[in-house]
Amino acid sequence: MTAQKASPYSIKIFLPDGDPDGLRIIEKSNWTGVGVVFTRSGYKSALKRDEFQRTGVYVLVGASDDSSLPTVYIGEGDPVKPRIDSHYAKKDFWDWGVFFVTSNQSLNKAHVKYLESRLIQMGKEARLCNLDNANDSTPPNLAEADVADMKSFIVDMLRVFPLVGLSVFEKPEESTTEERHIFKISSKGVKARGYESSKGFVVLKGSESVSKAVPSIHSYIETLRQDLQNQGVLADAGGKFVFTSDYVFSSPSTAAGVVMGMSANGRVCWKDDHGKTLKQVQTDSMQEPETT
Repeated sequence: MTAQKASPYSIKIFLPDGDPDGLRIIEKSNWTGVGVVFTRSGYKSALKRDEFQRTGVYVLVGASDDSSLPTVYIGEGDPVKPRIDSHYAKKDFWDWGVFFVTSNQSLNKAHVKYLESRLIQMGKEARLCNLDNANDSTPPNLAEADVADMKSFIVDMLRVFPLVGLSVFEKPEESTTEERHIFKISSKGVKARGYESSKGFVVLKGSESVSKAVPSIHSYIETLRQDLQNQGVLADAGGKFVFTSDYVFSSPSTAAGVVMGMSANGRVCWKDDHGKTLKQVQTDSMQEPETT
């Protein structure tokens, strides 16, 4: 099935303190939602914002010393301030957060419970982060119209998340391989297939990865390989690993490194059916067509 072309839209980002790394208020065209991005260090000063007194869903984000994936906690609050206050005092892992409310205060407790439940489920399915949530969130019983509204709200949230540096909720788009320019690696006894996308380089389900990395492998790649085993993305298949689902990597080189268990230049290692490297294909696509 051919993926539908996304419609253009505009995003407005307001910096109340004039600091691009600090507090940010995000609004999207034709949407009542409001996103608020804040840092842990600036949290107390950010509390003067009225948005903290509204009902919403929030995501707290932090790095980990023993994982290449971000650690994420998802929650909801009615309003959000008391809940985030509690996490400010009791959860040490997070460095920044983002929450979503509405400009017309149309979200209620049931709405944000639904949003929380769906984001937790999506985070688990995408397997691009370490979820700090101990338990699943049971979705409430909503009227059909409310469910439709919340699904639409999530779509708009997903359009905002990557703009603030959070891309952990979406799996690669479903499409047939005929719609993609497929590249392959056949090396060290394993075979892998993948393609470039706007989100990164996607390695396809069923691709293989070596079971043991070389001693000189970059620590980031080795940690990521372990993360993918822990997440169930890489499954032991007797002497090698197999990808249990499509998985998006930040770059072709990271993808190649995980597949081959060594540092690699992905733009040279990945080749198409004609033997052209990813680099050659990219270079050819930049050539101006000859005029007659």
